[in-house]
Order: sequence, then structure tokens, then C-alpha cells
Amino acid sequence: MKLTLAYCPVACSLVPYILLTEAKAQFETMVINLGKAEHLSEKYLALNPKGKVPTLIIDGQVLTENIAIQVWIAHQFPSLEFLPKEPMKYAQALSLMSWCSSAIHPKLTQQARPERYCDLPGSAQSVQELGSHSLLELFAIANTMLEGRQWFLDHFTCVDAYFYWCFRRGSMFKGDTSIFKNCQRHMHLMEQRPSVQKLLAFEKEVQKSFESN
Repeated sequence: MKLTLAYCPVACSLVPYILLTEAKAQFETMVINLGKAEHLSEKYLALNPKGKVPTLIIDGQVLTENIAIQVWIAHQFPSLEFLPKEPMKYAQALSLMSWCSSAIHPKLTQQARPERYCDLPGSAQSVQELGSHSLLELFAIANTMLEGRQWFLDHFTCVDAYFYWCFRRGSMFKGDTSIFKNCQRHMHLMEQRPSVQKLLAFEKEVQKSFESN
């Protein structure tokens, strides 16, 4: 099986990168420089008309949307239980992944790209501040979920990889995320995993190549 992952540093494409690495899957990376709008190039849009990362190409077939990609990886490597086998816990995992996608992710975009939410002159700061306030409320909920536990469910799952990206990305903005001790502990626990260490080293390498080009 040939796998190719469209990936950009810092972006949510790091989630399937971590999961594929956890699975010891052989895959290639198609590095996309979002800063140079390579996701909007004719070549990339022919692959993924949505113009986003991640995109996973599986033996020539294209799969988009982070949750769908994560579910495919989990089903491809069932012994690792990236998604729980028990139906209710499986549904709970999907619920948490959907929460990352539909609630947390938009608040991150609101801070990174405020012009997508309001293009009135001088509105950017207000849009970002509102996004930050909502994001911190969401992290407070996650912090409670992680009280007294290492992972969101009984063991490491897709949820942990996805939330790791959410919290790490959120920590790059102005809001004080240091107050969420359980989320901080979860992030540090994730960064002890060899898969995440490999991701961070690769990310640094790609960012360096972006700077030199």
C-alpha cells in the first residue's frame, strides 16, 4: 500500500502524521507551504478542491477531512485501538474528535485569520479577543475532562492526537493556557511519545527549509 500525506508544519495535518507514525506505517509526505498559498495551487486543488491539509492519498485514492482520515487509519491498524472497540466508547471518541473539529478548530482559525470572520477596518483585534475568550472556555472543559487521567479515554486514541494539536496550536496565541494544568500535562505526556518526537523533529526540518527558500 502506498500512502502519501499532504502536510504543513503547525497545521492539523500533524494529527495523521502522528497516528501513521504510531502505527509504524510507511508513508511519504507531500509538504505544502500554506504561507506561500501552495494549497491553492492548480496542482493541489486538482487533488483536493477544498484547498486544505491534511489530504491522505491511499493507493491513488484521495481521502480528505481530518476525522475521516483518522478513522481510516484506526480501522487500518485495528490492533492499536486508535478508536475503542466497544460501541459506546467508540461513539464517545467520535464525539470528542468532532468537538475538536467543529468547536475548537474554528476558534483557532478566528485568531490566526480574523479577516475570515469580519473584514471591517480595525475589527481584527476584537475578533481575535472574542475567539481567545471562547477558546479558553473550551480548554477549561477539556481540563476538567482530563482531571485524574492521562488520556481522554481508557488509553491513547485519536482523540489525544487531535486534542494535542488543538492545545499546542492554542498555546501559540495570546490567551494564557498555562492555567490548564491537566491540558499542559497531557501535552507534555504526548511529547514524550516517540511518534510526537519524530513529528516535532520533522516539523523543525520543514520549517527550516521554508525559511531558506
